[in-house]
Amino acid sequence: MADKKALDDELEALQAELVAIQHAYAQDRRSAVVVLEGWDAAGKGGLIRRIAWVLDPRHLTVWPIKAPNSVERDELWLQRFWRRIPAAGEIAIFDRSWYGRVLVEPIEGFISAQECERAYDEINAFERTLVDNGVRLVKLFLDIDADTQLERFSSRYANPAKRWKITADDIRNRARWQDYEQAYARMFERCSTAAAPWMRIDANHKRKARVAAMRHIVAVLGEGIDLTAVPTVDPVVERFMAASD
Repeated sequence: MADKKALDDELEALQAELVAIQHAYAQDRRSAVVVLEGWDAAGKGGLIRRIAWVLDPRHLTVWPIKAPNSVERDELWLQRFWRRIPAAGEIAIFDRSWYGRVLVEPIEGFISAQECERAYDEINAFERTLVDNGVRLVKLFLDIDADTQLERFSSRYANPAKRWKITADDIRNRARWQDYEQAYARMFERCSTAAAPWMRIDANHKRKARVAAMRHIVAVLGEGIDLTAVPTVDPVVERFMAASD
């Protein structure tokens, strides 16, 4: 119980820091991208909720990435992600991302081995461009073992209100666990760069994983940022409040 309270208290403190970071980003016209990848049922949705609950939705966008639609399939494959890169002053969270190109797409046979090999370089160039243009980039991988995943699938299935969370895709992906393990290993080897490193989070314990992930997000987004500056107030608001005294 004490451990639970300590984790909850730390999470709350980190959320407060993240709020201050968002205010600074909006005021200083900075932008950030948070990429979340990981096994099915690893806790990506729960982490996103604990970020989105406390941030200003006017300056935050969450992008749940699914298979490309009919229009996107006819475009260059990175084009749909470029459209989702946040403007100055904004933060974007990607619930899965462009890494599907080197994960699900080759595993399911949607692209060739040659296209997958080229995609590693395309991803690194894409991320390098973001970072070189001042975008803070955080890449988190939530890691769980097969037993934990099965326990969470079973828990969801036992709860009618959460049963919708389990899909046929989840079952198919689990059947190819070794294929995904190998694909993740290649992803870390090829795309964890000095400019855009991956952070792997042990997500077998949900509360600890959320705190560890938030620590990393706050550390990366907050580095070199002045969080003591008072947010600017619209002059119209200042005049109104002065006249109201």
